[in-house]
Amino acid sequence: MKRRYWLLAALGLALGLGIPLLLGGREIWPALARVPGWWLPMLLLLIVVCWNLNAGRLRLLAGGAGLRLPQRRALAILMATEFAISATPGGSGGPVTYAWLLRREGLPGPRGVALYAADQLFDMLFFLAALLALSLHWLLVPADWQPGWQVGILGGLLLSGLGVVILFMRYYRPLLLRGGRLFDRLKVSPQTRRRLARWVLEFRRSLRLVQAYPWPRLMAIAGLCSAHWLLRYSVLYLAVRGVGGEISWSYAFVVQMLSLSAGQATLLPGGSGGAEASSGLLLSAYLDPATAAAAILVWRFATFYWYLIAGAPVFAVMAGRPLWERLHRAASTDADAATHSKLRT
Repeated sequence: MKRRYWLLAALGLALGLGIPLLLGGREIWPALARVPGWWLPMLLLLIVVCWNLNAGRLRLLAGGAGLRLPQRRALAILMATEFAISATPGGSGGPVTYAWLLRREGLPGPRGVALYAADQLFDMLFFLAALLALSLHWLLVPADWQPGWQVGILGGLLLSGLGVVILFMRYYRPLLLRGGRLFDRLKVSPQTRRRLARWVLEFRRSLRLVQAYPWPRLMAIAGLCSAHWLLRYSVLYLAVRGVGGEISWSYAFVVQMLSLSAGQATLLPGGSGGAEASSGLLLSAYLDPATAAAAILVWRFATFYWYLIAGAPVFAVMAGRPLWERLHRAASTDADAATHSKLRT
């Protein structure tokens, strides 16, 4: 498993750096040289601010579940979790690390998983609202209409997801029973079915948990979530400005959503390869190849490599070798299950 992981990591690093270098060619170096000396530290500081906003959100979520966390401790948990998301295929290590570290603080494991699912629910609601707002903006400003079809697709997917959540809250028992029969017909292994059933029950528990929070707490969580993503998704726009390019903030926002979604499909750590290729394709509509490639390198350093560099020592102190080996075993089990399923079909 360790050999397989390091091969994936090496492949991800090669694709993550190779695609922008191939796209920009020799002209990428003059484009990178145009970045002011203080620009990259500013972006890294912006990410630190984002981590603190997310740590505040974690404190509010955990406080509603009866766990009081100081800001410094919440920040350390958040940074270790972000490292695990960036260092594991498809971000699979995030929820495990999140729940494991909260359990060490005194919160039961299932409750920690429920908090992670609730955190993801707030993210989904934010992106739905952001897409609706951007859609209205592009309707009112015809010159920026080019990415409208992308917003329509993503908005439809998020609306469908919210619809599934509402239906699930009301009819989760018959849905679980019918889903079990469907998976049985598809010859999904009992182990995978049990894992899915546990995840579904934990997700429902998270929704019930959030429903019990007072409105002021929910509004504060939503506010911190919005502030975090607005800053986090400004990084690509600022990276483009730093290398001397010009795109609208709204378009940069959508480019990041599409690129990171494409990156998840590669199942490589941090979405390497998919994120760089898709962002390069989308940015090429407005920027020359060298400028687009330079902006991608700056953006990915701030939002991926910086997560690994700053998060690794925090993860080592907070979790250490036992959790890292557990993440490896979980990733190996999932990969083996997927391989067996493909062989059966």
